[in-house]
Amino acid sequence: MRRSDRETRCAVALAVALAAAAAAWPGQVRAQAAADSTALAPVSVPVPAMVTAPPTSPAAAPAAPAAPADTGLNAPWLLTERSVRLRRDTTNIVRTGPGNTFAMVGVYAGDSTFPVIAKRDDWYNVRLSDTETGWIHASLCEEFGDMSGLEFRPNPRLFSRVGSFSFSVYGGGYAFDRKSNSFVLGSRLGYYLLEYVGIEGTVGWTHVVRPAEIVESLFGLSLEEEDFHMLYYALSLDLKLLPGRQMVPFLTVGAGSAIMEGMSESSLNYGAGIDFFVRKSTAATFAFRSISMDSGSGTARRGNTNYEFSVGSTFLF
Repeated sequence: MRRSDRETRCAVALAVALAAAAAAWPGQVRAQAAADSTALAPVSVPVPAMVTAPPTSPAAAPAAPAAPADTGLNAPWLLTERSVRLRRDTTNIVRTGPGNTFAMVGVYAGDSTFPVIAKRDDWYNVRLSDTETGWIHASLCEEFGDMSGLEFRPNPRLFSRVGSFSFSVYGGGYAFDRKSNSFVLGSRLGYYLLEYVGIEGTVGWTHVVRPAEIVESLFGLSLEEEDFHMLYYALSLDLKLLPGRQMVPFLTVGAGSAIMEGMSESSLNYGAGIDFFVRKSTAATFAFRSISMDSGSGTARRGNTNYEFSVGSTFLF
């Protein structure tokens, strides 16, 4: 074969190969691009569809709960609350009670407003906080609303003791006229007849001791001494000056007898005291009594004025 023929056939084969390669090239490019796009595509996470409830008709909607009727009790607001406002140009002193003699609770600034609980004469009982109250004079504040229904009148019979029995035990000092000062013990049983009146029976004991001393008499000088026990009892009428209160002063007067040295001598007594009630039925009692009696025999008989001061406890039942 000649050289020219071989070159011609080689050229034809090369042209056919190039044509075939050109025909296959677009498909490969598209396949590679598809593969690359698949590799680079973001992974999508399936999201559940929102469940939407069908709209309800107005007739099917539940009715709103009705507001409770305002009965005026425990309402969340108090439009008719009585209150006072402190004046600006005064020193607003609030006290523990309705009077200038009571202790101070504090001094409050002007324009302060407080709810009013009660009223007594020219004093208002105001609420200072959830746990504290006080009293302020009307001249230091201005009213809001009608205060006529708040007049506070203490009831003296708040702790009425009418019909109650009382039992007391006491101790103290006993001064026997011109003889000695000694210790005394006793008890009392009483009954409240009325608010102002009570009766009381007393039994007491003391030991009278007079050391030896020279006594001048009509017949000259003599050495005398005394040492004896005395038991006395009395029935008294008590007048309660301020009944029903925590501190009750009283006056007392009575009659009785004393037994000493084998003799019984009649006696009269009068005095005063105070019952201080630490509880409704328990009181501390302080009393002072003057006891008059005669003693001795024959021409040696003489009058005696004795004094008794006692401190004790009283129980009502």
